[in-house]
Amino acid sequence: MNQTRLNAVTNQMRKQHMAQLIVSDPASIYYLTGEWIHPGERLLVLYLNLNGAKILLLNALFPLALQTDSGLTLKYFKDTEDGVSILAELMADEGDIGVDKNWPARFLLPLMEKLPHASFINGSFTIDSIRMVKDQAEQHLMRKASALNDQAMQLLQEAVSHDATELELSAVLKEAYRSLGADDLSFTPIIAFGANAALPHHDTGSTRLKPGDAIICDIGCVKEDYCSDMTRTFFYKTVSDKAREVYELVRKANLAAIEEVRPGARFCDIDAAARKIIEEGGYGPYFTHRTGHAIGLEVHEFGDVSSGNTARLEPGMIFSIEPGIYLDTEFGVRIEDLVLVTDTGCEVLNHFTKDLVVIG
Repeated sequence: MNQTRLNAVTNQMRKQHMAQLIVSDPASIYYLTGEWIHPGERLLVLYLNLNGAKILLLNALFPLALQTDSGLTLKYFKDTEDGVSILAELMADEGDIGVDKNWPARFLLPLMEKLPHASFINGSFTIDSIRMVKDQAEQHLMRKASALNDQAMQLLQEAVSHDATELELSAVLKEAYRSLGADDLSFTPIIAFGANAALPHHDTGSTRLKPGDAIICDIGCVKEDYCSDMTRTFFYKTVSDKAREVYELVRKANLAAIEEVRPGARFCDIDAAARKIIEEGGYGPYFTHRTGHAIGLEVHEFGDVSSGNTARLEPGMIFSIEPGIYLDTEFGVRIEDLVLVTDTGCEVLNHFTKDLVVIG
């Protein structure tokens, strides 16, 4: 167990008057234990109790070799046994019990029946709020993942060629990650040509590149368990005056949002700074999504840069800044960086150019 992180979680439990917590999210379990377990449809629970209990309940098909001083108790159940019944026997039928927001109902509902005197509440914030603030080791790993992503973007730009398809460029990217030493993709890459770039979450397909196309490249990889995420927009052969205007607005919006990042600032103010630039440029209705999201062990984590998030920034938080303008049937532009909140401002983790680039 990571004792520092565990202490932070138990302190949050006390603040929320939550004596028991069921942690089921594999990333959160890794965050606390250092063990990645992917149980598929089977039950996996890290049970924490303020009385000191720290029990990892898992199927015997997933044996672990823990250090003897881990402070964690392993409890296995057979594939033929009812894991929920075994979990219920470990727990107290009283008070508030926190559960992960995404814990399947097939586990939660039977447990509620077995513990009728307890109250079940959303316990995700207990860990999510702690995971949101990265320690020095995590910050180092996020820098490494982002540096690798910068290199991959350069290789991707160099691979752009006439008549290539989106899928062909995506294949080049995957090979680049492999050669650079990435461990995995952090998400399915988005490579979008021309009018496809007007779709923020376009499914990379067989569209071929042609002169004048915008090329959105939204890419990310995993390195030593931590994710990167970056977007750049290129143009092929030529760029219209309208596309140049839109690109410059998005670039300014990205920079204006980054300028707002400092301890004590609100997420909604960062969103407003980006949105103000685009609205004043006359394209407000075409900025159709939030400005960013938190990132770490998962590419999308708790906390977003949106108009509805009034939470304040703390040093160690890492999130994306990714304004965009999307003109249906024409083209789109998005520019995305990851930023780390520092004691005095922020550090941009991506260093790939944001100048307008015309390829070919």
